[in-house]
Amino acid sequence: FLYSIMSSIPVGNRDLFTIDPKTGEIRLSGTLDFEDIPLHELQIEARDQGTPPLSGHCSVELEV
Repeated sequence: FLYSIMSSIPVGNRDLFTIDPKTGEIRLSGTLDFEDIPLHELQIEARDQGTPPLSGHCSVELEV
Protein backbone atom coordinates (compact mmCIF):
# COMPACT_ATOMS: atom_id res chain seq x y z
CA PHE A 1 0.00 0.00 0.00
CA LEU A 2 0.93 3.65 -0.45
CA TYR A 3 -0.49 6.09 2.10
CA SER A 4 -1.12 9.80 1.59
CA ILE A 5 -2.88 12.74 3.23
CA MET A 6 -5.60 13.86 0.83
CA SER A 7 -6.93 16.88 2.75
CA SER A 8 -7.17 18.47 6.18
CA ILE A 9 -9.66 20.43 8.21
CA PRO A 10 -9.00 23.27 8.86
CA VAL A 11 -7.78 23.75 5.30
CA GLY A 12 -4.12 24.72 5.08
CA ASN A 13 -3.01 22.77 8.15
CA ARG A 14 -2.00 19.79 6.04
CA ASP A 15 1.63 20.95 6.25
CA LEU A 16 1.58 20.37 10.03
CA PHE A 17 1.49 16.61 9.46
CA THR A 18 3.49 14.10 7.44
CA ILE A 19 2.67 10.51 6.62
CA ASP A 20 5.10 7.72 5.80
CA PRO A 21 3.91 6.51 2.39
CA LYS A 22 4.92 2.90 3.12
CA THR A 23 3.82 2.41 6.75
CA GLY A 24 1.04 5.01 7.10
CA GLU A 25 2.65 6.41 10.27
CA ILE A 26 1.45 10.00 10.81
CA ARG A 27 3.86 12.46 12.43
CA LEU A 28 3.58 16.06 13.56
CA SER A 29 5.89 18.38 11.60
CA GLY A 30 4.85 21.70 13.16
CA THR A 31 3.43 23.05 16.40
CA LEU A 32 -0.19 22.88 17.51
CA ASP A 33 -1.97 25.35 19.78
CA PHE A 34 -5.22 24.10 21.30
CA GLU A 35 -6.35 27.69 21.91
CA ASP A 36 -6.23 28.42 18.17
CA ILE A 37 -7.47 25.11 16.76
CA PRO A 38 -8.61 22.41 19.19
CA LEU A 39 -9.48 19.76 16.55
CA HIS A 40 -7.71 18.65 13.38
CA GLU A 41 -9.12 16.17 10.86
CA LEU A 42 -7.06 14.45 8.17
CA GLN A 43 -8.44 12.52 5.21
CA ILE A 44 -6.11 9.58 4.51
CA GLU A 45 -5.94 7.42 1.40
CA ALA A 46 -4.38 3.95 1.13
CA ARG A 47 -3.78 2.80 -2.46
CA ASP A 48 -2.53 -0.62 -3.54
CA GLN A 49 -0.18 -1.44 -6.41
CA GLY A 50 -2.71 -3.49 -8.40
CA THR A 51 -3.90 -3.04 -11.96
CA PRO A 52 -6.11 -1.12 -11.71
CA PRO A 53 -5.06 0.29 -8.32
CA LEU A 54 -7.72 0.18 -5.61
CA SER A 55 -7.92 2.64 -2.74
CA GLY A 56 -9.52 3.02 0.66
CA HIS A 57 -10.12 6.18 2.67
CA CYS A 58 -10.44 7.07 6.34
CA SER A 59 -10.61 10.09 8.63
CA VAL A 60 -8.17 10.69 11.45
CA GLU A 61 -9.25 13.19 14.14
CA LEU A 62 -6.72 14.73 16.48
CA GLU A 63 -8.02 16.61 19.50
CA VAL A 64 -5.43 18.92 21.08
